[in-house]
Amino acid sequence: MIGIFLAMLIACFDGTIVGTCGPLIAADLKGTDLYSWMITAYLLCETIMIPIAGKLSDMFGRKPLFLLGLGLFIVGSVIAGLSVNMPMLIVCRGIQGIGGGILIPVATAAVADFYAPSQRARIQGVMGAIFGIGSGIGPLIGGYINEALSWHWIFYINVPLAIASILLTVKEFPAPAIKANQQVDTAGICLLTVMLLDILLFIELGGKEFEWVSPISAVMIAVAIVLLFLFVKRERVARDPILAPHLLKNRTVVMSAMFMAIYGIGMMGAMTYSSMFAIYIFGLTALEAGFYSLALVAGMMITSMLSGHLVNRTGYRPWLMMGPILCFIGLYMMSTMGLGTSIAFYCASIFLLGLGLGSMMSVIMTAVQNSSKPREMGMTTSSVNLIRSIGATMGTAIFSMIITAVITGQLQSLLPAEIFAMVPHDTGVLDIVAAVQAGVPGFEAFAPYVDSILTAFANSVDMSFLIGGILLLLLVVIGVAFKVKVPTVEDLEHMEDSED
Repeated sequence: MIGIFLAMLIACFDGTIVGTCGPLIAADLKGTDLYSWMITAYLLCETIMIPIAGKLSDMFGRKPLFLLGLGLFIVGSVIAGLSVNMPMLIVCRGIQGIGGGILIPVATAAVADFYAPSQRARIQGVMGAIFGIGSGIGPLIGGYINEALSWHWIFYINVPLAIASILLTVKEFPAPAIKANQQVDTAGICLLTVMLLDILLFIELGGKEFEWVSPISAVMIAVAIVLLFLFVKRERVARDPILAPHLLKNRTVVMSAMFMAIYGIGMMGAMTYSSMFAIYIFGLTALEAGFYSLALVAGMMITSMLSGHLVNRTGYRPWLMMGPILCFIGLYMMSTMGLGTSIAFYCASIFLLGLGLGSMMSVIMTAVQNSSKPREMGMTTSSVNLIRSIGATMGTAIFSMIITAVITGQLQSLLPAEIFAMVPHDTGVLDIVAAVQAGVPGFEAFAPYVDSILTAFANSVDMSFLIGGILLLLLVVIGVAFKVKVPTVEDLEHMEDSED
């Protein structure tokens, strides 16, 4: 389990580790125009790989998939650190993403292989804490390593951790019996891959490379619908479907997927823009913002561990009702922040948000595993992880849309007409603030309006926090209706007999 925890940690923090020093890497490799693809390539490949790895681990065992994921991570990390241009680095980030997309569902599903249903919650609590730590400390680690050594070492740091994980698991990892004459659903994998690629690119590029309402958007939506129809049709006749249609009959899995989609939106949107808020409104460096974000990580750790330890006594509902309420309180407090807000208030707000987020994830994953067939553990676990990952991708886009929609009106109301006409009407206006603060010649005319621009930005981000809080609060409805029957030994035997 220590080896699995290490693998989970590097898979999580590598998705965010370039956040702090990404602009410096792009500038050094003379590829600033491709900067966003350093993060996008990783997330795309990770998300697409999650359901594929989950199913294949059910068919061929967790161990070979786990070791393959670690191997890809090592190769991608070493070559990424040696990159001499941006296209090379982006390809390596994609390889890392494939490795991460294998490690996350396999590590999560392995808990069900090692532990009985009554013990899984405790370990999933630890896993949830590691997920929070990994996602939260990535930017901090990246910023620190970049300052102490160079950006190349933010990739090399993965290698000793991955090797340690291999040494800890290569002999002890159980090798379950593998059924003969298994048939990989190649057609289903291809259809699912293209469909997810289309959906994720639409979310990532919409509003940036093309307008949300445009011919390109219409084509991408139409392609997604056609691919979804073909995928469902294929899965109904596949011998070993990559995502079995009967999962939709499992109420716990369906409700968990709905829950984690909204969870992913709120978590990633809030984490992304809380750091941005701290940098521009509080005047922190990226490294300082990463340090203060540890308050959110601490909150996630506390309730993730606590919920895992107590859920067998309390049941699932209290945590799935308390979590959204704590998230709403934290995000509501964040929605009141402005230029005069103290760092202490900011830390208290994100700590409450962390407490709420930590109350839910491990509880949901335990519920999914305790309601799944043993031979489908990887598939059901990865299906929920997939929805969470898509939700996280949507979170940044949704928060960005809200901020862009609000900031235009804010700038118009706070700036003179002639100044308003000269500045970008989105978060690009912050480049002007940075130029004024750096004393760049030619920007002197904007100096008197810096506070007004920052106020407009703060108000727009505040609105996104408030809407995100309301969205997460809606999860209380699912929490109230949530119900899971922990299967007995007889239930598990019946599941196996039925499948045979």
